Amino acid sequence: MQRLFSLFAMLTLVLAFTSKAQQMPGAQYKELGDWQVHYIAFPSTFIQPNIAQAYGLERSGYKGIVNISILKNDAQNSAQTAVLTGTAKNLLGNKQTLNFKEVKEGDAIYYLAQVDYSNEEVLRFEIAIKQNNQFHTLKFQQKFYVD
Repeated sequence: MQRLFSLFAMLTLVLAFTSKAQQMPGAQYKELGDWQVHYIAFPSTFIQPNIAQAYGLERSGYKGIVNISILKNDAQNSAQTAVLTGTAKNLLGNKQTLNFKEVKEGDAIYYLAQVDYSNEEVLRFEIAIKQNNQFHTLKFQQKFYVD
């Protein structure tokens, strides 16, 4: 739980005080059926080396992180497990497959994937989320900048 808090606290500070971060949207969510699907994509250099190592993530000026969490859309907002598959496609149609890792820390469950990008590249994400007989697709786009 401490690492989760450290990751999100650090992201909040980065988003609040970094001029480049002001050019990208912060963490967002979409309501998909019975879920609130929270998502954010950001450069891997925004996280500290020790946090990247703890999560098995590569830090690079050309590699981003996609972070997704799924909450039940009710009074408890309980974290949900699911199977996530997805792609990131640039404006030329070049596609990358996203390989999500499930991370559980206390009551929190989130899914991390890495994606390659070049400077000022816009990536369109399409992520399939499946849980038992529920299936929804999350779509969003993000513009990345090289540090």
